[in-house]
This record gives sequence, C-alpha cells and structure tokens, in this order.
Amino acid sequence: MKTLCPYGTHRVIKPLGVLPQAAEIINNEMNCEANEILIDVKTLNIDSASFHQIYHSCDGDALRMKTRIMEIVNTRGKMQNPVTGSGGMLLGTIKQIGENLHTNVVLGDEIATLVSLSLTPLKIEKIVAIHMDSDQVDIIGQAILFETGIYAKIPTDLDKILVLSALDVCGAPAQVARLVKPNDSVLILGAGGKSGLLCTYQAKKNAGPNGKVIGVINDVSQYEDLKAIQACDEIIIGDARNPLEIYHKVLKVNNGQQVDVTFNNVNVNDTEMTSILPTKNSGIVYFFSMATSFTKAALGAEGVASEATLMIGNGYTSGHADLTLNLLRESRLLYAIFMRRYGPRG
Repeated sequence: MKTLCPYGTHRVIKPLGVLPQAAEIINNEMNCEANEILIDVKTLNIDSASFHQIYHSCDGDALRMKTRIMEIVNTRGKMQNPVTGSGGMLLGTIKQIGENLHTNVVLGDEIATLVSLSLTPLKIEKIVAIHMDSDQVDIIGQAILFETGIYAKIPTDLDKILVLSALDVCGAPAQVARLVKPNDSVLILGAGGKSGLLCTYQAKKNAGPNGKVIGVINDVSQYEDLKAIQACDEIIIGDARNPLEIYHKVLKVNNGQQVDVTFNNVNVNDTEMTSILPTKNSGIVYFFSMATSFTKAALGAEGVASEATLMIGNGYTSGHADLTLNLLRESRLLYAIFMRRYGPRG
C-alpha cells in the first residue's frame, strides 16, 4: 500500500527525499489519492518574475511562450520556471476530493490555490490563451492539491479573475500589515505593480498621517494609478537596478534620512542593494520579489556594514487572503484599477 504524505512527497520522482517544491520532477498523473484534491484548472496566474523571464526569452511571441510553458510542465510535472525557480497559482473547480480529507469545499466549488505552482502537480491538455498584461494563462488541464495545500473559495461579490490576480500576491500586503508601525517611513520598490499597489495602500493605513510612504516606479505609465490611490507621500521615478540613484532620491524626499522599512516588489534582478542602502541599520528589508538573490542581499549588506534585518518573502501569512480582498472592497479607487488591469477580459 502506498504511503501518502501530507506534504506530497509521495509525488516526488527526482530527487527522492525532498519536498515537491525542491524536486526537479514530480508525478503529475491526475489520479486523486485519498489525501488530495483534484482540480479542473481554468487559469494559471504565473509569478511575475517567471512570466517576464519567459516573455523576454521568447521575444514576446505568444506561440513560443505556449511551447515553453508546455515544455516546463511536461518535463517537471509542475509549472516551475527552471530559471527563476518560482511558479504562481491557479483558478479552478473542485472535481474530486480524496476520501480521507475533511474540507470546507464540495464538488463544483471554484477555488484559487494559495500554494505555489512550483510544488503543484499539473497537467496541461491545451493552452487556450496567454494574457500578456496580467501574467495569466488560460488552459484546459488539471492539478492536484495536497493535504496541506491551502486555498480560498472564490467570493461571490468579486470577479473571479480579479480575485485570482489579487490572491497571487496576498502575502505581501499581509506582511506590510504585520511589519509597518505608526509613524514609520516606508519605501516600496515596484510600487506601481500588482503587489506594489496593495502594499503601498496597506503601508499608508499602518504608518498613518504622521508616517511617510515613498513609492518607486520605473514605468511612468503607472504614475497616475499610484497617485490616484492617495497612499504615497512621495513618488520616485527611477531604475531599481541602480542602487545609488534610488538611495540619493530617497534621502532627498525623506529629509536626508533612511527609511524604517523597505519592501521589494519588483520583478527584475539586481535590486538587492537598492533595498538595503536606503534602509536604516535598525530597519527591516522585506524581499517579496522572487527575483531576489539571497547571496547578493546577504553579502551586499555585509559589504556596506548594514545591520538591517533582511527578510525573505513568505507567501503565507495567517488571514492574508481575507486581508487582501478586503482592501479591494475598502478602496473603490484600488478596486477600479485592479478591474481595469486584471479584471474580466473581453
């Protein structure tokens, strides 16, 4: 009799002994074991760093991107970009529930998984469409959720595609809510993107009227949206890959002072020192970006004698899904921006 693991190690093919996320290859046969949930998948929300790596490596050609995504899934049994190591999440419908599971879902319920595609057994029959503006891929396929895999039922008061986009990054604003204190100065790198907008809004809620939130964007087209949510005290336009440029601009708008907390939400490489330099020695740097190099961050901080606390982004925080969706319910402006960018497609 097969021994079933709550963490899904019974699906690991290579190398044996590791958890599914660290595995090179996992078993993606769509037979639902007694401690698993089988999902009919409609949409993959690819992690931003992964999606943009695939986009640029395929020169933005949709057909080549479809081929590359199929290659990854067929080779690895999961959607884990071998370059970035990251995955994403999915939207789908419950097709089967393992006999040993006691859950709050029933057959036919729509859910968004809150665990990474980098550990989720996935089989794609067909890629229907790639949505370049939202990092989403519509497919015909199936996936397996392990016993310990978390998920959110799609609420009835919000569009499901919008919910998928928001829940993909729901760990980020939840960490902001946990780490930012009243009167803090806060730096958000990548403030105009999906996670950046949510983090910026939450940062202002926490820091309050006497705190200061500084947003950094590289794409000027994001300026009006970021300004509209009225959460930034200062908006800096600059390249997050240029640490000294951003460092001097931050000090200029922050009375010559470094900030208390920095959140890195970008989807490009080489932004570690841009996060560390503008942050106080007593401060916190939170790397939500999946493009972060631990080596560059740790050794870079050592090289400039920074004692700032460096934190690796954890996509899970208790209550993160509800917190994020409530931000969209609370702010009509934030909701409108997300609907325009990430809502239903024509």
